[in-house]
Amino acid sequence: MTDKTMTAEEAVGRLRSGMTLGIGGWGSRRKPMALVRALLRSEISDLTVVSYGGPDVGLLAAAGKIRKLVTAFVTLDSIPLEPHFRTARQNGAIDLTEIDEAMFMWGLHAAANRLPFLPVRAGIGSDVMRVNPALRTVTSPYDDGEEFVAVPALRLDAALVHLNRADRLGNGQYLGPDPYFDDLFCEAADTAYVSCEQVVETAELTKSAPPQSLLVKRHYVTGVIETPNGAHFTSCAPDYDRDEAFQRVYAATPWPEFAGRFLSGSEKAYQSAVQTWHEEQK
Repeated sequence: MTDKTMTAEEAVGRLRSGMTLGIGGWGSRRKPMALVRALLRSEISDLTVVSYGGPDVGLLAAAGKIRKLVTAFVTLDSIPLEPHFRTARQNGAIDLTEIDEAMFMWGLHAAANRLPFLPVRAGIGSDVMRVNPALRTVTSPYDDGEEFVAVPALRLDAALVHLNRADRLGNGQYLGPDPYFDDLFCEAADTAYVSCEQVVETAELTKSAPPQSLLVKRHYVTGVIETPNGAHFTSCAPDYDRDEAFQRVYAATPWPEFAGRFLSGSEKAYQSAVQTWHEEQK
């Protein structure tokens, strides 16, 4: 049994430019934003990012960290299209592979099971095949002879996810309404880093929540990072909701101005700047 706790900077220090990086969460929900902000403070770039995209993609795109994006969407939920992603895409700053949500999920499943691909019905007869000419189809070897899309495995060099609770060994627990496939991101990756609202003793993980809430297993986890409010400004139910007011400011503020005020220092400085901004609005 190994104590896997580390800081966000230590986790990011194990990453390298050019990696394929999976980021858990969904849209503007339970994103590992403290780890993303630590990544922004690093020299790492030229990333291939695999994500059900939200502000994680927007921040990294605005900072010029992304070379290629693999996604099913990039949204802030209450704001339909992530504005910094849109700008980067319109400017041709990133390569994009856009696939169906189910295809994305089965790509993670294939990687988690160390398979080269998995057959799915999603995508057949749609423009997904037209805009992704590299996708191939396979025919069932059985009597039905049905044709499927062969979704390639989404293998990851590293994964970043955020959960409500974790222990020092790497077991991670979600307490909200949805797992957001964070377990698949960890299983599809060579290394996985789990940030959480609180590190607790292992016994505490099952005292007040059902066993199925233990989403991430320790043998898939490389590092555990305690980051209270670490999903801000996305939601982390039931610990806190999305900071809608701050998200609107993020979406409407020019990147240099936003980054200068909120992202020019440490995570502690970020949280303090957000608190100061909220006080100014009263």
